Amino acid sequence: MKIALINENSQAAKNELICSTLKKVVEPMGHEVYNYGMCGAEDPHPLTYVQNGILAAVLLNSGAADYVITGCGTGQGAMLACNSFPKVLCGHIATPLDAYLFSQVNDGNCAAIPFAQNFGWGGELNLQYTFEKLFCAPGGGGYPPERVEPEQRNKKILDKVKEVTHTDIITILKNLDRELVKGALAGEKFQEYFFANCKCDEIAAAVKEVLA
Repeated sequence: MKIALINENSQAAKNELICSTLKKVVEPMGHEVYNYGMCGAEDPHPLTYVQNGILAAVLLNSGAADYVITGCGTGQGAMLACNSFPKVLCGHIATPLDAYLFSQVNDGNCAAIPFAQNFGWGGELNLQYTFEKLFCAPGGGGYPPERVEPEQRNKKILDKVKEVTHTDIITILKNLDRELVKGALAGEKFQEYFFANCKCDEIAAAVKEVLA
């Protein structure tokens, strides 16, 4: 699985810590991590949590990423931004228990983590344990066992609802403020990682138009 990491400006200084912790947990599982930034507080390509949502949507809709790890100070803004887009199902993940239940009950593809709120002594350990529980088993397994069938059914219903309530990502990219989108896709590693992994020619073309 290709896992994308996206940090916004207020928590960019933690990017190295978050990325190294994520890699430590998921690479032994066979997953790949792609760090889309911000890569430190001095990264010349700043991202807001709204732009995190745009970038996450482009990556997930195009198949360039299978899962997105993002967040902000509280995690709430990033979660709201990500859930504004089609085919992005983002949970607010603050603890390992949140991570496990979101994975097994909701089977999402994006996690918004609070990288400032309650991130004190032992914060890096909580982050490690959270990643472990988020990826310890295939998503959608259900919890508790007697609730598996209705939970899986509800997930499919929600996916269908989002198909109706959201327009497609190409139309969204064309209608959003061009500079807002361009800023979201301007990171140093974006073009290197995105075009190498994108599985949708139409979305790739739309992204090239934005970046032109």
